Amino acid sequence: MTASYSNGSTVPLARVALVRFANEQGLTQVGNTSWQASLDSGEALAGEANSGTFGSIQSSALEQSNVDLTTELVDLISAQRNFQANSRTLEVNNTLNQTVLQIR
Repeated sequence: MTASYSNGSTVPLARVALVRFANEQGLTQVGNTSWQASLDSGEALAGEANSGTFGSIQSSALEQSNVDLTTELVDLISAQRNFQANSRTLEVNNTLNQTVLQIR
């Protein structure tokens, strides 16, 4: 990270530390977005961005979502309609059972 001043000078402030694992699939999930090393993942290998195989960090970049909101909304509406149809089916089934039991 660098600081840019109005006089045109830039001063390096800090570096972003990154860690990679030999087997990322071996990490153990400890929260919704928290992971910890395990025997399967191997030891954490520390480094900094833009060096070796640690990749780079792009400033002022906007991360794109990997979710199609239209598809998700249509799926939600479909699920709600299916739920309502199943609920109505159970109500009709219950009513029919009560009617049959009253006829006997």
